[in-house]
Amino acid sequence: MNKILKKRQLSENVNEYVIEAVDVAKHAKAGQFIILRVDSEGERVPFTIADIDRENGTITILVQTIGMTTYKLSLLNEGDSLQDFVGPLGNPTELNEYKNIVLVGGGIGSAVIYPQAKYRHKNGLNCDVIVGARNKSLLVYEDEFRNNSDNLYIVTDDGSYGEKGFVTTKLEALIKEGKKYDCVFAVGPVMMMKAVCDLTKQYGIKTIVSMNSTMVDGTGMCGCCRLTVGGETKYACVDGPEFDGHKIDFMESVNRGKFYREYECECYNRELKKNGKI
Repeated sequence: MNKILKKRQLSENVNEYVIEAVDVAKHAKAGQFIILRVDSEGERVPFTIADIDRENGTITILVQTIGMTTYKLSLLNEGDSLQDFVGPLGNPTELNEYKNIVLVGGGIGSAVIYPQAKYRHKNGLNCDVIVGARNKSLLVYEDEFRNNSDNLYIVTDDGSYGEKGFVTTKLEALIKEGKKYDCVFAVGPVMMMKAVCDLTKQYGIKTIVSMNSTMVDGTGMCGCCRLTVGGETKYACVDGPEFDGHKIDFMESVNRGKFYREYECECYNRELKKNGKI
């Protein structure tokens, strides 16, 4: 059992959890993920590691309440424990070979790019950050990014904070202004990552994305997280989660992500009913 040491709400339906996980923290690196179960009857759900504290033996994750398991997790508080918390899984991020990087995060995807920003800043490596959300209330980690980047650019779809527009709008503006990025690392909704990759392909800029596909075991055995990369079948849990964005069949990934949507909605509504929310 892994205890929740800290919990705080960062934005609408988004909570940050600091979990006691000494063994995971000992070995975890930026870019990797964990799989947890809320209770003994719960499903296995993956979450990217948002921060690591080896000294205190903790792992931080960001969770958006959008389904049954994330709702059940939202009901837990500091001092409660999780049934299972397994990791680190997946391959760590390898960005050291790139000199000028821009990290692009959309919505909850900001949780994935934060460890990279923190690592590069700590080691004196250049790092610009673009963070986007539908509106101001959905932005997370603004202060953390500001303290761990050379330049932070914030955009919102409705213009309620930062600049009005999309992350691609800002990225293209920076490129046209003369920014010489040799790598873009983008994480967020699948269609956002696709848009970033479509843009960077025009400019010949290497682009890496993190694919958080549906998973079950996280070890490559179940095949749930498969996707097509460069015409070959890959598994996000063991071959990724990071891939060359210019080689991914994003539309296949979008369609696969819809497989369990109806069932997930049914389970979520059942859980809400049980707790008197609907």
